[in-house]
Amino acid sequence: MTTTRVTDTPADPNIPGSSDSDATFTIGEVSGLTGLTTHTVRFYEKEGLFFGPVRRDSAGRRVFTDFELQWLRVCTKLRSSGMPLPEIRRYAELVLAGSGNETERLALLTGHEARVQQQMADLQEALDVIHHKVEIYTRHLGEGTADTLWTHGPEC
Repeated sequence: MTTTRVTDTPADPNIPGSSDSDATFTIGEVSGLTGLTTHTVRFYEKEGLFFGPVRRDSAGRRVFTDFELQWLRVCTKLRSSGMPLPEIRRYAELVLAGSGNETERLALLTGHEARVQQQMADLQEALDVIHHKVEIYTRHLGEGTADTLWTHGPEC
């Protein structure tokens, strides 16, 4: 499993600390590298989830930097963990606004972290119940008594 670390510095040559990488990617390459469809990448752009406008080449095709690619990977994790698009957009806006709003950025992230931790606890509880039921079925199948399940109450 690969972990991608992304800083809060937009890849913009006019913003100090931006990525110096000259590598660029087409939308198809970004799709292949992130697992997002090209439609989703366009949707994220339309929804304002990037740190600024996506650059275009001379033919008008989208050109993505390595930083934008990494940011999309972060967006994917935030979305798959349930962060609403408006919160991701707000986070991107705060980053683009620059220093002075780090407390608000942290509040967005810690709020989401708490929700994800609760989801994980809920899922663990559900997994425990399922595991218990699997053990009951395994035992009853081994004993040849699986046909009696639920006949004497909700044991499983």
